[in-house]
Amino acid sequence: MKAIRVHAYGGPEQLREEEAPDPKADSGKVLVRIHAASVNPIDFKLASGNMRQIMPINFPWIPGGDFSGVVAEVGPGVTGLKKGDAVFGDASGGGAYAELYAAPVGMVAAKPQKLSDVEAASVPLAAQTAWQGLFDNGHLARGETVLIHGAAGGVGSFAVQLAHLKGAKVLATGSASSTDYLRSLGADQVIDYKTTPFESVVKNIDLVLDLIGGDTQRRSFGVLKSGGRLIATAQPPSPEEATKHKVQAAMMQMKANTANLQQLAELLDAGKLKTGVTKTYPLSKVRDAWTEIIAGHARGKIVLQVAS
Repeated sequence: MKAIRVHAYGGPEQLREEEAPDPKADSGKVLVRIHAASVNPIDFKLASGNMRQIMPINFPWIPGGDFSGVVAEVGPGVTGLKKGDAVFGDASGGGAYAELYAAPVGMVAAKPQKLSDVEAASVPLAAQTAWQGLFDNGHLARGETVLIHGAAGGVGSFAVQLAHLKGAKVLATGSASSTDYLRSLGADQVIDYKTTPFESVVKNIDLVLDLIGGDTQRRSFGVLKSGGRLIATAQPPSPEEATKHKVQAAMMQMKANTANLQQLAELLDAGKLKTGVTKTYPLSKVRDAWTEIIAGHARGKIVLQVAS
C-alpha cells in the first residue's frame, strides 16, 4: 500500500511517501480502505521526539490519528460491521496516513450519513477530546459557565458547539479574526487573547477547558470559582496551584470508543453539530499540511485526501 512514513525523529522533512506492507485484519479488527485522514498536533509532536519519554514510537512509523473510509475486510470475532460499510474512527498511536489501516472494532463506527469522507475524517479525535474534556472529565452541566482556551482550533471548535448544546454559557479565547466564527458556533463571549488578558474580564468560572497549557493555564486558576474544575489536554496542571485556589485540576487523555463516535454521528446527521474543515491536501502534500499547522493559529481542521 501507499503510505506516509517517518524513519527518524524530526519535523516535516522526515515525512516520506513510500510503499509499505499491507496491514492485516486480525481478530477484533476491521481493515479499512482509507479515503481521508485528518492532521492533528499530536502527529507532529510524536514525530518530533519531544514526547518520546511518555509515548515513544517505533520506526518506520505511519502518522495519523483519525480517518474515514470503507471496510475492506472483517477480522475474526467482529460483529456489527461488514465489507463495504462506510466508517470513521481513531487510529490509536498512528497509522491513518495510508491507503489501508487495521482498526480495532471498538474504535470505529458507522460514518455520519450526511458527511463527506473529508468532513467525517475531521471528527473522531478532535470531537471526542472535546466531548470527554467537557462532560466525562469536566462534568459540565446546563447553566454553568465554561472558558475554552484555543477555541478556534480543531478541538476547540467542537468544544464550543458541544458546550452550547449542553446549555452552558460559553466564553472563548481566540484571535480577533476568529470572533465571528466562534460566535457562529455558539460562543457567548469571545476574548481576543492578543489584546485582552482573559483574567481581566472573566471570573467565577465553573470549568476551564485548557487546550494550550503554559502561562495560559497558570493564569486560568485565578478565574475559577472555589470548587471549580480545570481540564487540560496539552500540559499537566499544577497540583499546588489547584490546592492554592481550592479547585480541581486534571490532565485528560482521550479514550476512543464506538459509543462516543455514535453519539457524535447522531448530532452531526441531525445538523446540531458541524465540522470545521478549513483546508484539504492530497496525501502527497502532507509536508505542506504539517508546515501550516506547526506555524500555529490554524482555524478548524486540515484533512488529507487519501483516495477519491
